[in-house]
Amino acid sequence: MGLTQLLNCQAKPLLLEQTNMEFPAYNIIPEPKLTFEALSNAQDIHPLKGLKNFHPYSSKLNPFTKIRIAAIYPEGTYPVLENLVRELHSAHTPVERPNYLEEFTGIENIFKTKVELLTENNSISLRIENIFKSGIEPYITLSEALSNAIREMAKRKLDYDVLMIYLPESWSPGFYDINTGFDLHDFIKATTAMQNIASQVLREGSSIKYKCRCSVMWRLSIALYVKAGGIPWKLSSIDQNSAFIGISYATRLNTNTNQFDFTTCCSQVFDADGTGLEFVAYDATEIDRRIGDNPFLSRAEMRKLMARSLDLYQRKHAGKRPTRLIVHKTTHFTQNEIDGAFDAIPSNINLELLQIVQDTNWRGIKYMERNGSKDVDNFPLSRGLYFQIGPQEVLLWTQGNVLLNGKNFFKEGKNIPAPLLIRRYAGEGGWDRNCQAILGLTKMNWNHDALYDRLPVTLGYAHSLATTIKRMNKLINKPYEFRYFM
Repeated sequence: MGLTQLLNCQAKPLLLEQTNMEFPAYNIIPEPKLTFEALSNAQDIHPLKGLKNFHPYSSKLNPFTKIRIAAIYPEGTYPVLENLVRELHSAHTPVERPNYLEEFTGIENIFKTKVELLTENNSISLRIENIFKSGIEPYITLSEALSNAIREMAKRKLDYDVLMIYLPESWSPGFYDINTGFDLHDFIKATTAMQNIASQVLREGSSIKYKCRCSVMWRLSIALYVKAGGIPWKLSSIDQNSAFIGISYATRLNTNTNQFDFTTCCSQVFDADGTGLEFVAYDATEIDRRIGDNPFLSRAEMRKLMARSLDLYQRKHAGKRPTRLIVHKTTHFTQNEIDGAFDAIPSNINLELLQIVQDTNWRGIKYMERNGSKDVDNFPLSRGLYFQIGPQEVLLWTQGNVLLNGKNFFKEGKNIPAPLLIRRYAGEGGWDRNCQAILGLTKMNWNHDALYDRLPVTLGYAHSLATTIKRMNKLINKPYEFRYFM
């Protein structure tokens, strides 16, 4: 029985917190559509089907015939990369997620571009005996070897578009260090980003030997296309005069004291269609207070952060300001932060400050009434369901059942999906536009092949930025392109 029929049969979500309670009034936002090939305005809710049928959004606006790949790899493994590039130009049938994955018909057929691996003379190979040395922690020697190679490749960055870095399992002793919290992936991203190099890290287990080659090719081709400067898709249904800001914080290492004592503010600015522009990051000098690991800014620091964010948007839009500015962060807004935000934003811009809480005690199940009794449905609540639980609070299910290709599809496969709790600290009006925008922004992560994320990209990217930026020993006060951090 379809969702509309269930509603006609008085289907209601049953929500569970401390006790069972029924909430009969709710709304469901339709699954947001994505726009592909810009000149045709083709749309689909399925990102892979849209790419396959219509090609990327920028395929005619900003066409490029090839993506040039340089590489850093273990000595003797260049043929592994050659084979991977051949796979990108071949067809692959899904062996996992059959209800979602589309057949991959080759990067040139789908993205209208091909991948070209530069010769061994234009890349760098590393010998394992030169990496791991007796008496030195593996993560230190491996990170130093990769850092030296990245600096060497930075001298030639005009010769390639994306730098591939292949990490075999034989190097795994240097991937992490529990005592220091070192993470090689974050280290690589920080090192390449400081050199303005778009990089693609290839792990042997998740890229080279992963069983579903179709999945690998979709993920890798989308990532390479974006890192080379392309736009795969945009959102179709958000007010074009709106802009979104995601705020996150990171603590960075003070190299003089070897302590994490710099609080870095990160602010990402997104267009109304969900495409990321750049982001600003700088070390804050005035922290109002901390609760656990979460810093809260003084009024002056919040004013500075918001002013820089608005300036970033205006520089990308020939001085034009948005009429509506929506700010997302995971922690609450203090009064100083609220005041600082309003200090920076002109009164003719409608400012909304939203806290998005991921961990809540709420759960929901869908049931239908039959012959006077309540039967639990075989599928979870619909993705996009929301309802208000307080004057400035709403629950929104960004995980849940989606009608895909005429069939029920639940990405998570099992468990009862939990909603996001959205709490408003500034702004007014109904919740439909905000919930619609948040739901749409969960489809804007270009770093995988999934239908959606649980969090909107404003906060999902914020986590990526925070984990990478804390590895940067020198933060330059300038706008950064996010594709360097993907």
